[in-house]
Amino acid sequence: MPKKRMLTEFGMGSSLRRQDYTEAAKRAVQDALWHNSINLAELFGREKSEMLIDLEIGVQAPDEVDKSAVTEAFPYGQISVTCVKGGLDVPRTDGKPTVIANVAISVSFEMEG
Repeated sequence: MPKKRMLTEFGMGSSLRRQDYTEAAKRAVQDALWHNSINLAELFGREKSEMLIDLEIGVQAPDEVDKSAVTEAFPYGQISVTCVKGGLDVPRTDGKPTVIANVAISVSFEMEG
């Protein structure tokens, strides 16, 4: 069956002082998840474990994100993580930037058109 996207949610997170790209990404995921309370699986008579979750993380240093640590924010579903150059490093007077991460979470199911 083809994969059909049902929902996309966006979030933003930051690491103010530690330049922690993983923590900023985790906070962005939490931000996105807290924006909704849609019971998507139940609406389609599916198990939550069937949810195909594509997570795209945008930060200035994509290689510094611990993908497995970020997926721990999801209580269920099959998570696929992609990190890309994005987000923002905001300069500070002490020379250490504030890190901002952006995420897009897309939820899909394998289903007929």
